[in-house]
Amino acid sequence: MKTRYLIAISCALVLFMSACMQQLPDKKEVLDKMVLTNDYLMKKWPDPGVNVITNKERPSNLWTRAVYYEGLMALYEIKADPAYLQYAIDWGQAHNWGLRNGNKSRYADNHCAGQTYIDLYNIEPKPERIYDIKHAIDLMVASDTINDWDWIDALQMAMPVFAKLSVLTGDQKYSERMYEMYMDTKITQGLYNEEDALWWRDADFLPPYTEPNGEDCYWSRGNGWVIAALVKVMEILPDDPHHEEYLNTYKEMMEAVLPLQREDGFWNVSLHDPTNFGGKETSGTALFVYGMAWGVNNGLLNEKEYMPAIIKGWNAMATEGVHDNGFLGFVQGTGKEPKDGQPVTYTSKPDFEDYGLGCFLLAGSEVYKLK
Repeated sequence: MKTRYLIAISCALVLFMSACMQQLPDKKEVLDKMVLTNDYLMKKWPDPGVNVITNKERPSNLWTRAVYYEGLMALYEIKADPAYLQYAIDWGQAHNWGLRNGNKSRYADNHCAGQTYIDLYNIEPKPERIYDIKHAIDLMVASDTINDWDWIDALQMAMPVFAKLSVLTGDQKYSERMYEMYMDTKITQGLYNEEDALWWRDADFLPPYTEPNGEDCYWSRGNGWVIAALVKVMEILPDDPHHEEYLNTYKEMMEAVLPLQREDGFWNVSLHDPTNFGGKETSGTALFVYGMAWGVNNGLLNEKEYMPAIIKGWNAMATEGVHDNGFLGFVQGTGKEPKDGQPVTYTSKPDFEDYGLGCFLLAGSEVYKLK
């Protein structure tokens, strides 16, 4: 254990010295990369309501596209292009503002679209935009079941929905139920390892399961989803009575992932076993950069400590991951662990291209705000 951490600290020092030689790109450069990558997807999918076909056909209000729209709305906040807003509205209208598998679904992935539906309602309060998502969450709040979130991706998919509804309605029943469900995932189901300050993706990876090198399996993107959830909840509900819990866990995670960054600026898909499908990976990297940049922007993380990692992470993605046409490379395909969605290369196409872009746009939106 001590050897591993000594190695991590040494790597962090090398990373720090290397990053000090880099500079944060100017705002225009950051925005240009965001626009380029977003234009690629909008041109590829001119009709946002058309079904997505990979190994099977799925409606485009599935979680992968919903994560993209989270990123698009973040881009819209810093570049209020009417085309971006209309693209999001057209997506919602194409699905009649509905959720995949209906408005009685308790499944977090199906709720993710509600994040953008609520954002669009806040821009133009049309009741149909939030009817289905509010109905689904109201059913959950009215029940006694709190153990639905048995995989950590669910926290990012659903927690911001509960938080947004709490603000929208002025009713804390949503934020309180969100906290109960989050704590069930963290403590009752035991998916958070306080010793390493990282999360096992689900019960399949609890000890005695290990990576090939004998370490616990901590999946990069999965932990990135948790960071994104915590960031969004703290941003939406800055005065929440459980803010300290979210903040402390967020800071613990940030401290844990910082020394795990690769020298080239990316993070591996496996956080504690760099030899298990090791290599550059964009989606997890983007979520870590998003969380770090947000923390610096909000005065929660030490700028001197985290800015080198932010700079190196963003520059790595923007220069090594973005193709000339806007295609985003090094994105791991869907799955739940390091071996899934492989191979991950500059030219490999994941089964879904949208969620990786959503993560990249979230990162860019915070990097853009850095001073």
